[in-house]
Amino acid sequence: MNRRNWLKSGALAIAGATVPDFWRPAEAAEVGLPHLAGMAVKARLNKNENPYGPSQKAQKAIADAVSSGWMYQHEAAMAFRKMIAKENGVTEAHVMLGAGSGELLMASGIYYTIKGGSGTNIVGGDPTYMQLLRAASDLGNTFKKVPVTKDFTYDFNGMAAAVDSKTSLVYLCNPNNPTGVLEDASKMSAFCEDMAKKKPLFIDEAYIDYAADPKASSMMELVRKGHNVLIARTFSKVHGFAGLRIGYLIGQPETLREINKYCTGGGSISATSMKGAIASYLDEDFITYSKAKCKESKEYLYKVLKDKGYEYLPSSSNFVLFPLKSDGKSFVEKMAQKGVAIRNWEFAGQHWCRVSMGTLDEMKAFGEAFDTLA
Repeated sequence: MNRRNWLKSGALAIAGATVPDFWRPAEAAEVGLPHLAGMAVKARLNKNENPYGPSQKAQKAIADAVSSGWMYQHEAAMAFRKMIAKENGVTEAHVMLGAGSGELLMASGIYYTIKGGSGTNIVGGDPTYMQLLRAASDLGNTFKKVPVTKDFTYDFNGMAAAVDSKTSLVYLCNPNNPTGVLEDASKMSAFCEDMAKKKPLFIDEAYIDYAADPKASSMMELVRKGHNVLIARTFSKVHGFAGLRIGYLIGQPETLREINKYCTGGGSISATSMKGAIASYLDEDFITYSKAKCKESKEYLYKVLKDKGYEYLPSSSNFVLFPLKSDGKSFVEKMAQKGVAIRNWEFAGQHWCRVSMGTLDEMKAFGEAFDTLA
């Protein structure tokens, strides 16, 4: 076997390896339960990962890219940006790459905080995904929280009222994390189009691919119209690239040039991840399969919860949030001891549990553990 084939076979073996079936020390510490290290894990349902990815085509492209890993991947990056631009009806100058959308979220939080100066604030819903907001907070920015409505959608009127002269950005995650709720496209578009005349908006569409009609639910048209709107996407979800780190930001070119000062603009993406992403972006069959498997697991979970008399928030993402009847932290620990990793939240005077969609076997492991504790 020559060197090239050996590298290819090795990379494919790694890509298809089974996730360790025990709590790793760092993993246990991250959820605040270090004593779980070494205990068995049957289902990792706490990270919103996709257990069916990367696709076989992506894995092959990754393996093929190993032997040319000594080269900087400028050509691949250019090709990837061109693909994204064409799919979304914008120019390549409207697209900036990142090693996962997290890099782009953080860079944007830093940029708008520095631009806004002392006393800057960012307006957003509560609860929501916090990575951009935490980065801004570390620099002295204030997060002006506007609680979600009783049906867990954004309070657009409340957000509009919260915006003031020191607001540097309005942040929206859609579908929202941790609720999984997808906003009505017409209502959100009207709010964003009006707000963009006053303040820039950052729309995190990490989970938009799981919506029934992603293109209709996306706010991408606002960018095409030239509005002051940024839209972030990630390959960590439906593409199954959480560990491979691929994301992109779409917005007005002049804004992206400023944000690029605080990140690598795709320069930190590895050759293997870049080539894998190009293959995955074109693999429509895998995307269809991935979404179908997610739906299958979600419907199973809905039934488990219904059978036990639990309500849940209908989700347009790859996770489900439901209200608990007990303390959230205690519930998470008890489930963890049964080999099931989940997340908990507390807001609106209620403890909540968020369950990521795993394989059907993993969901059954959840169901068995939940049956003994519900």
